[in-house]
Amino acid sequence: MFRHRNLAIAVIAAGALLVALTDLSVGAVIMAGLASYVIFALGFAMLGSMARPVPEPAPPGELRKVKLTYRCAICGAEVRMTVAPTQDPEPPRHCLDEMQLVTPVDEI
Repeated sequence: MFRHRNLAIAVIAAGALLVALTDLSVGAVIMAGLASYVIFALGFAMLGSMARPVPEPAPPGELRKVKLTYRCAICGAEVRMTVAPTQDPEPPRHCLDEMQLVTPVDEI
């Protein structure tokens, strides 16, 4: 029923305790319980996504040799790519923008 069963049980128990000990309406407690459940579930999901390990690099035999040169249009920095997972890799990013391919088409 619930993805996070312990969290749902805790929210329901806290809501029942609030209704029993205070003069809050049942509707207000239900809305607060739903809101707190959603906030906690999203928080746990975000923390769980950051806890996943970084994927292992591709085996050396699967990388392809390339000879591509890229230039940053903003600062002029140049990068030469010699190995990539595909023959036509995505351009690297520099200065928060994609670099431009400057290798002549004949050499690709």
